[in-house]
Amino acid sequence: MRLRTLRWPALMLVGLVVWVAFVFVGTVHDWWRRPIAPRGDADAFATAARVMAEERLRGNLAMVVIHRGRAYAEHYASVDADERIGPDTVFQVASMSKWVTAWGVLSLVDRGLVDLDAPVERYLTRWRLPPSGFDHDGVTVRRLLSHTAGLVDGLGYGGFVDPAAVQPLEASLARAADAGLGRDGVVRVGLEPGAQWRYSGGGYTVLQLLIEEVSGRAFAEYMRGEVLEPLGMHRSSYGLEGVIANDLAAHFADGVRVPHRHFTAQAAAALHTTVGDSTRFLAAHLESPDGEPPGRGVVSERTLVELTTPHGSLFGIGIWGLGPLLYGPVLGSPRVVGHDGFNAPGISSTARLDLRDGSGIIVLSSGDPELAPDLGSAWVYHRIGSLDVITLSAGLGRMATLIAVGAAVVLVGAPAAALTRRAWRRRP
Repeated sequence: MRLRTLRWPALMLVGLVVWVAFVFVGTVHDWWRRPIAPRGDADAFATAARVMAEERLRGNLAMVVIHRGRAYAEHYASVDADERIGPDTVFQVASMSKWVTAWGVLSLVDRGLVDLDAPVERYLTRWRLPPSGFDHDGVTVRRLLSHTAGLVDGLGYGGFVDPAAVQPLEASLARAADAGLGRDGVVRVGLEPGAQWRYSGGGYTVLQLLIEEVSGRAFAEYMRGEVLEPLGMHRSSYGLEGVIANDLAAHFADGVRVPHRHFTAQAAAALHTTVGDSTRFLAAHLESPDGEPPGRGVVSERTLVELTTPHGSLFGIGIWGLGPLLYGPVLGSPRVVGHDGFNAPGISSTARLDLRDGSGIIVLSSGDPELAPDLGSAWVYHRIGSLDVITLSAGLGRMATLIAVGAAVVLVGAPAAALTRRAWRRRP
């Protein structure tokens, strides 16, 4: 009698376990969405990406698909017939700036001028972190690069249409006037440093100040002289200064031109670059075909290993290096590094690089804020055959809903089935 009583709860438990496993595996392998091209078919992916980009074109777009270290397919388009978009057209790339900024910080590390594990305040005189209940010695350079320093600003910088409104760097750190909605703009410690990953645009503004204080040069000047020019990124700059007007792509939002913005937080959001220069930047992470070493003399090969090693984690899985995000199978090692960028209104960018063979994708655009990351996510899925942890985390709500629906069916349906069976057995 006891075994019969326990049979239905046991069956319900087994049903729940099977359903949860089914939903998890289905989500990881993206059973709910058809991939835009068969895995491994570079031609098919390039064609599908171009179709997807054209269908969602709302402004300007420059896209390069890189296969085994070489530009394999390129696509340039605009909703404005007067725009001439090409490999040398300059786009603002928003938070993609942070990845390049990290090279600036690490160049100082390689010169022995900055210690990755030193408190950042060791190098600062013009501004200090506001008082908190946490030990600020834990706010190290390494943790700022990997968004694990305990900063809770959540910035997001919108920039300024009027260049006269641009704040001094110290004023922006104290309270950014161009903070996104719902943010007070204050850069402060609100979590135990090192305890968890929390995205912080303000952390990169602190690193901007670090570069200025240690080098004795303006941030944009240092980055141009010590990173951009040595990497052959001759059309790139932090800010609009030095950008040739005819090379600059117009910004669009909802199909309408919108003004370009000026930024105090250059390190976090103000890189202006081209797909040609961005391709050179990705290539610099690996040995060149003619034997140039990774880092190209700007940073060392040893430091690049640190840059692509997990330092920040989500759900116990490494997702962030010293600058870039780390993409890979949810149940495997990271294979792809990259970064997305978004700035209202409508700026959207992405760059992804497969460290195994130098393949990648770069999308610089305006008009559709989700286009570039969607193309980047599709490319990562095309390369690794399952969702990376970043994309998976974005779909946790849907996964939880599916699990809840299945659990409700099991918990309600199984007892109902049992009662129905008993009722049929008792019929005369």
